[in-house]
Amino acid sequence: MENPHEQVQNALLARVITNVEKLNEAIIVLNRVLQDVNRENMNVELLSQMWENYQRNVLFNLESTDSLEKPI
Repeated sequence: MENPHEQVQNALLARVITNVEKLNEAIIVLNRVLQDVNRENMNVELLSQMWENYQRNVLFNLESTDSLEKPI
């Protein structure tokens, strides 16, 4: 005669294992999507860095030529 608690525990363990497998699959998909998003954002990041450098250079040039005017 089998232990009824063992049957319940085995059923619960099987459910936990199934849910963990599903969770792992979802995390793999999430990681893949995040990699795609990061890859797509690389151009935006590059443009942002270029713009920041441009602003810094313009400010330096305006200050060095005394052409920088005070804001209104």
